[in-house]
Amino acid sequence: MAPLVPMTQPWVEKYRPRQVKDVAHQEEVIRVLTNTLQTADLPHMLFYGPPGTGKTTTALAIAYQLYGPELYKSRVLELNASDDRGINVVRTKIKDFAAVAVGTARKVGYPCPPYKIIILDEADSMTEDAQNALRRTMETYSKVTRFFFICNYISRIIEPLASRCAKFRFKPLSEEVMSSRIMHICNEEGLNLDAQALSTLSAISQGDLRRAITYLQSATRLFGSSLSSSDLISVSGVIPEDVVKALLAACKSGEFDVANKEVSNIIADGYPVSQLMAQFLDVIVSADDIQDDQKARICKKLGETDKCLVDGADEYLQLLDVASETIRALFNMPQTLVF
Repeated sequence: MAPLVPMTQPWVEKYRPRQVKDVAHQEEVIRVLTNTLQTADLPHMLFYGPPGTGKTTTALAIAYQLYGPELYKSRVLELNASDDRGINVVRTKIKDFAAVAVGTARKVGYPCPPYKIIILDEADSMTEDAQNALRRTMETYSKVTRFFFICNYISRIIEPLASRCAKFRFKPLSEEVMSSRIMHICNEEGLNLDAQALSTLSAISQGDLRRAITYLQSATRLFGSSLSSSDLISVSGVIPEDVVKALLAACKSGEFDVANKEVSNIIADGYPVSQLMAQFLDVIVSADDIQDDQKARICKKLGETDKCLVDGADEYLQLLDVASETIRALFNMPQTLVF
């Protein structure tokens, strides 16, 4: 095994871009923000998009470019989902920070505009009451405070808040962009990652660069500086492809006992059924030998099963139900009666 690499800090933080222009694959957003930073007159902002695409990084980079490391602590308030952000916090902590006048201190080389910034990360997890309480605060203290909302789902932000902000959508990262960034980290850390492992890492992280970097560091910590596809899969929690295909093959056999045995093996191996459902869906949708109406029946069952799992249903029974419905769909058996 290759020699283990000493670790000092999370690579997600070590390689986090420090300037807005360094954020990857968000050209339109970066172009607008770069032009806005030149005037230092920012509106309230709403960043939304999938996780790991640079939303929080961009907000922090804006704050650092405006105030520098010394004034940052006094001018920026950052709250995320791990903090209590109920209506009482909005009425006290956020309102108190927003109401405080801005000092005249300035640092050479930084614009230091006459307002503070409040960054609300994962704002879509805030209650509707808390969001409503922010409306008046945003209007009252708009001269001395700017709000940056960061969320995955813009539909969970109430319209009165969203309409007060300039909206910026962050796109999922393409495989080429992720590969380029990962190879940069590999070169900096002295890692050996072949083309197949690089492709596997891009696939299992699903456009989330933060997740890809975390998987890379975890695999390096366990397996050393030379990494293979199997090393990355083992630390990611992704179920091996042959396990998913074996389940489909068991369903194609048309034998319930064969499918039941495969389901039992999956449960015994401790694979998470919710993750299996997501990968099974990909296999079903991409299969060329399954008709569209059959795919529709299977996908409908997968959706119902996912809801049941979220509600706390038994994994073995739910996976067996999916296997049974897949057999019925593949062999065009009538759907079960609903009583």
